[in-house]
Amino acid sequence: MLYYISYRAGACGESSLMPFKSHVGPRVALVFISVIFALHLVAGNDVGLAAEQSSFYQGKVIRVVVGTAPGGGFDFYARAIARHWGKYIPGNPQIIIENQPGAATLIAAKNVFQARPDGLTIGNFIADIALGRLLNQPGVDFDFQKFEWIGVPVRDNIVCALTKASGVSTIEAWQASKTPVKLGGTGRLVITDNAALVLKHVVRLPVQLVSGYTGTAPIRLAAESGELAGGCWQWESIKPTWRAGLQAGEVNIVVQLTAEPLPELPKVPLALNLVQSDEARKLITASVQTTAPITRLYAVPPGTPKDRVRTLQKSFMDTMKDPEFLAEAKKSNLEIDPTSGEEAGKAIDSLFHLEPALVAKMKTILLGD
Repeated sequence: MLYYISYRAGACGESSLMPFKSHVGPRVALVFISVIFALHLVAGNDVGLAAEQSSFYQGKVIRVVVGTAPGGGFDFYARAIARHWGKYIPGNPQIIIENQPGAATLIAAKNVFQARPDGLTIGNFIADIALGRLLNQPGVDFDFQKFEWIGVPVRDNIVCALTKASGVSTIEAWQASKTPVKLGGTGRLVITDNAALVLKHVVRLPVQLVSGYTGTAPIRLAAESGELAGGCWQWESIKPTWRAGLQAGEVNIVVQLTAEPLPELPKVPLALNLVQSDEARKLITASVQTTAPITRLYAVPPGTPKDRVRTLQKSFMDTMKDPEFLAEAKKSNLEIDPTSGEEAGKAIDSLFHLEPALVAKMKTILLGD
């Protein structure tokens, strides 16, 4: 599907220095003039950069490679963003969405990593691939840190939703359960599985992970049919997609894997408060909380010219403030709480500075079950 948004920026006005009279001394006047001149140089450089990028992107097509199938949360966000992003990129290029589902977005990430670094290919894949690289997961055989990060549209928060029919409506009921509570998952080192395994091995809740579902929608259906008790994934996704169950009291949020309680869930306990040791808290943070807020990453291949990276970063964040985009997002129940490319990169880099002993325990928990 092709999206094209035409946009015409206003013309840049000319500026000039006007002579002025002052009662201050000549040195102060000289400093003042020097500052004004420097500001004009900076403004001139910005105009020059915008003109250069406009020349490059004029008439071009940007391909956004989404690592999930059409109709899912990633795809929904990407298409909404694409409808508005082009008007903030100098030259107003066309933007198309290309879905490349498979291996929990790993296929898309590898293809984008190897794509021509010209600023015309953008990838949209999960941040959990960084964990795969850190823990030497088979298939993650490329240097994930070398991507150039563009941004993230929303900070995701992981919670666990269980059905009333499962008999587990509170954390106390879960702790007292005589049988493991069945949670659905979509694949190793994906947040659905990571959260379940952390609850099992770190928080010590009775959990049976049933992995291999193709997405969270099948997990919801399996829970509603009684095949599962529920699952753990983004509240930002659960809220709109399982709204009917939540409103009817048929689905309950039982625990939050967040640093602080969400404003909408003030009485739901934190996993961090269910453990005693600093090591356990570090494992929860590293395994879930580092990548969860930046789950929906947008990135370009390594080696993309820095000026084009900056252009895409700025235009992405400008799109996140666009009134028409925000109105569309609100209508579609899409939450917008963006993270810059720079901040996303810092979060990913922090994983690769963890203590080796902690990384070894994460590998045992997340890949050894």
